Amino acid sequence: MTHPHDASMAGAAARESDADLADMTILLVDDNPQNIELLQAYLEELPCRLVSATDGDEALRAVEESRPDLVLLDIMMPRMSGFQVCSTLKKSPATSDIPVVMVTALNEVSDVERAVDCGADDFLTKPVHRVELLTRTRSFLRLRRLRGQLKSTLAELKSLKDGMRG
Repeated sequence: MTHPHDASMAGAAARESDADLADMTILLVDDNPQNIELLQAYLEELPCRLVSATDGDEALRAVEESRPDLVLLDIMMPRMSGFQVCSTLKKSPATSDIPVVMVTALNEVSDVERAVDCGADDFLTKPVHRVELLTRTRSFLRLRRLRGQLKSTLAELKSLKDGMRG
C-alpha cells in the first residue's frame, strides 16, 4: 500500500522536472468550451503553452500556426470529427509525428479501434481524471522532446561523417 506522502513526493518530483517542457505547446480541441476550460485547469501546472480550437477545421489551422507538440482531441465534433482530424494530421509528413490523444466520451471497443486505425497515439475517456491526463501529457511531451534530440544528434553525426569524407 502506498502512503499519501509518497504520492505527493512523486507529484513534486514530476513538477520539478517539468522545466524541460517550458517551450512546448499543447493543442486542446473540443467543441464544448467547458471541456476546454477543464483541460486548461488540469494542465495549468505544466509550463507549456496551451492553444485551443473548437472544431476540426480550426484545429487544422491551429496546427499549421502553432506547430503543437501534442494534440488532445475530442472525437465528437460538428463538421469534422476527431477521427477525420487525426487522419489528416497523420497522413501529412509535416504533422505525422505529432502525438494525438483522443479525449472522448465514446467507450465502445469499435470507437477505440477506429481511433487507432486513424493514427491516434492514445485515448482518454471522459470524464478525464486530472492525474491520468497530467501523467500521459508529461510522457508524450518528454518522448517528443527525446525524439527531437535524437533526430538532431543523428543529423549532426551524419554531417560530421560527411565532413570527414570531404
